[in-house]
Amino acid sequence: MDLAFTPTQQAFRQEVRSWLAAHLPPAPLTTLECREGYDQHVAWERELASGNWSMVTWPETYGGRGLDLIEWLIFEEEYWGAGAPLRANQNGIFLLGPTIMEYGDDAQKARFLPPMAAGDVIWAQAWSEPDAGSDMAAIKTTARREGDHYVINGQKTWSSRAAFADWGFGLFRTEEGSSRHKGLSFLLFDLDTPGITRRPIRQLHGNPGFAELFFDDVHVPVDNRLAGEGDGWSVAMATAGFERGLMLRSPGRFQATARRLVDLLRAHRDSASPALREKVVAAWGAAQAYAYNTYMVAAKIMAGGRIGAEASLNKIFWSELDRDMHRTAMLILGAAAELRERADGAANDWLEGYIFSLSGPIYAGSNEIQRNIAAERLLGLPRMGAG
Repeated sequence: MDLAFTPTQQAFRQEVRSWLAAHLPPAPLTTLECREGYDQHVAWERELASGNWSMVTWPETYGGRGLDLIEWLIFEEEYWGAGAPLRANQNGIFLLGPTIMEYGDDAQKARFLPPMAAGDVIWAQAWSEPDAGSDMAAIKTTARREGDHYVINGQKTWSSRAAFADWGFGLFRTEEGSSRHKGLSFLLFDLDTPGITRRPIRQLHGNPGFAELFFDDVHVPVDNRLAGEGDGWSVAMATAGFERGLMLRSPGRFQATARRLVDLLRAHRDSASPALREKVVAAWGAAQAYAYNTYMVAAKIMAGGRIGAEASLNKIFWSELDRDMHRTAMLILGAAAELRERADGAANDWLEGYIFSLSGPIYAGSNEIQRNIAAERLLGLPRMGAG
């Protein structure tokens, strides 16, 4: 793989950098996980859309720029390097959007993708249920077919963005009596549909980053199903691949954190031990290694390849890297790291980041499950409990 960027790619990088410098909000936005901050982030999504930056790999007809994955990675490096806001519509842009590209028909692409790119419709992810977390095959929420609608009954929990989002997507059991991977369908639904009740879930800092969703005879058109009835598992595995692989956590995010960590060490060079300095060097190297590996994977996909179980290794690496970098920052800061506000009254971003990083090995499929997948599908080891 040639790691040198072409003149066209270098010019694109400069275009991204210049646009962000001219359009970034003048001050940090309020947290995405409260109503005020959510609205601010949605406004930023629309600002991105005004420059066709929502998802640069999408065709222009759907609100993109028709660029390749290498250029998307360049965009992400510049985005995170500039300190741009978190993406309110990450569930749509990075997870559902690519899934619709692969499994949706032309009508569904035309219906769902442009509003997603424009920031007019924000999406929630509704995978987990009370007894089905990382083991999605245990899903019980039913969607009974009645003519040209499904009637949904059941519950979803830990639904990302569902406290404020417009639409949701998830897996539902459409075949009565089915179990595990069989009889599941992938459905899209308007969160304002009669019969849906949202119950926000407050996190440690008090803001609702998630919500429970309760479905009581909720009617969803059959046209909102991606792929065939009963094919939901295959569709969901594609979405999970985007979540664990390239899309949800690009290397630019972790390279930016590594740079901040280096700056933090420099600011505390007199009190930081040699062991902490080694941790920072290791974090910098790991973030760069993740970036190089991701460019390699992108080149593989552009050459016609696919991401399989390797996505599980990807997810383990970035989630544990993020946690370890924030843990190192907390050690550098010492007791002051535990204060919600710095001495100047500003929010302690390292503490917020550390608390969030602890969830990384759990969301997008717990790392214990991802290690089992890697062991079975990449190393050929026997399944746990197999005789």
